[in-house]
Amino acid sequence: MTTVPTRAISDVLHPHAQRLKASDLRALFAQDSARFDRFSVQAAGLLIDFSKEKIDADAWQALLALAEARGVAQARDAQLAGEPINATEGRAVLHTALRGGSWAPEQVRAEIDEEKQRFLAFAARVRSGDAASASGEPFTDVVNIGIGGSDLGPAMAVRALRPFCDGPTVHFIANVDGADAMDTLAALDPKRTLVLVASKTFTTLETLTNARTARAWLEVALGDAAGTHLAALSTNREATAAFGIGADRVFGFWDYVGGRYSVWSSIGLPVAIAIGPERFEAFLQGAHAIDAHFAAAPLEENLPVLLGLIGIWRRNAMGLTAHAVIPYEERLARFPAYLQQLDMESNGKSTMTDGRPVLDPTGMIVFGEPGTNAQHSFFQLCHQGSDIIAMDVLVGRRSVGELLPGRGAEHHRHLMANALAQTQALAFGRTEEEARAQMAADGADEQTIDRLAPHRTFAGDRPSTTLVYDQLDPETLGKLIALYEHKVFVESVIWGINAYDQWGVELGKALAKAVTPALSDTTRTEGLDSSTAGLVAYLSAPDA
Repeated sequence: MTTVPTRAISDVLHPHAQRLKASDLRALFAQDSARFDRFSVQAAGLLIDFSKEKIDADAWQALLALAEARGVAQARDAQLAGEPINATEGRAVLHTALRGGSWAPEQVRAEIDEEKQRFLAFAARVRSGDAASASGEPFTDVVNIGIGGSDLGPAMAVRALRPFCDGPTVHFIANVDGADAMDTLAALDPKRTLVLVASKTFTTLETLTNARTARAWLEVALGDAAGTHLAALSTNREATAAFGIGADRVFGFWDYVGGRYSVWSSIGLPVAIAIGPERFEAFLQGAHAIDAHFAAAPLEENLPVLLGLIGIWRRNAMGLTAHAVIPYEERLARFPAYLQQLDMESNGKSTMTDGRPVLDPTGMIVFGEPGTNAQHSFFQLCHQGSDIIAMDVLVGRRSVGELLPGRGAEHHRHLMANALAQTQALAFGRTEEEARAQMAADGADEQTIDRLAPHRTFAGDRPSTTLVYDQLDPETLGKLIALYEHKVFVESVIWGINAYDQWGVELGKALAKAVTPALSDTTRTEGLDSSTAGLVAYLSAPDA
């Protein structure tokens, strides 16, 4: 099990942080010509280069020692074996078993395999047309209604794997804002659309509001046959039956699978419908490859441990608060949003597992967009802003598919060149002398050079880690997700927090239940603060 910290991380890493803050990345590379070899690791078909992090051999050894002292290996083993490491909820954490974890108890593996075969068989039937619309025609479209982990994972995966999507077109509705449902459903034919309602408890307000709207939309076209166009991803069989969904179209998962870790379960049904059961199995196998690596590799060669320690170094040694994730892969456009939930919901905690306040700052603000688009928006802040932002750059060695023969290679060369150039610019910047020399070479006069040189100088010394994979296919996507899942867990162990609860999410839900009646009847504002009561009155007032 985990070792709850009794000493702040900053105390352990302070001497190394102070030494390195007095240097810069230019100097570190000048001092060590083998820096890439020393600070990059290849495993499981991935390469992680962290040589552009502001770190040296002594600091790295201190981080590895910290991981050992905080019991990372022991916590990992406890999780994989199914011990109840989610202490605040008294649960095991076994999403790894969904992808073939041989470490899990035999009974768990058996029930997982049985449910997986059920939902994959249904996916195959939808794809073949055996599970058909009320008219007997194959479904052309599938709408997944969920939110949070019941939406982000499948939506991200379907977009990422678009070249492999050869089944019905899959759409997603999440926001309780009616525009989401309206804009999605308006373009579809209800007579050829299957609706999946994804909610473990079948009580999630946003999901059920959207589900009722979708059912009404189906009923207009299908009448009493609307239920044949519905399926559910839920454990609440009573509620799904009351909604009119047959038991043979209800696919469940378990308390040991958290929402943000559920894409591997029946929550992944829309992915399986889109890409097919065989490719979904490859998706699981990719994640399992990282699980096996995480379980067996020494800490110094362990990719999730490496990323977790880099996260600790950034947050607790360098004092950074923001983490940009930039996939140089357009189809990974939703991957940063997926990681926002995975990371910020898991490690946005200020209480350790023993109930004491944390000893160190935890979590980082995660954001991102695909490169090269991001270079033309917020990268200016990353390069010359007054605060330093840590960055992960993801890039594939090869692209998947091309519109015109021969054109894909040119696109991908430009993409890779931009990815590498941005990490260079972040690390090494451009000195004033270099800026002056460049302007002089371009023919600028001395007065112009004096005026513009400060603006064209880049301090550099801004950290980044580069993650390289072969190509974005189902197996690789599984690897990337599992890699970051375990990275987040490693950080949580070192901070002494529980990555697997999310009590902060619940408060807003509870308060919304009290506000909702007041929006229908403004006399029911008892207990609301004056600001909320005033806003309720304003929002509920009839138009002037």
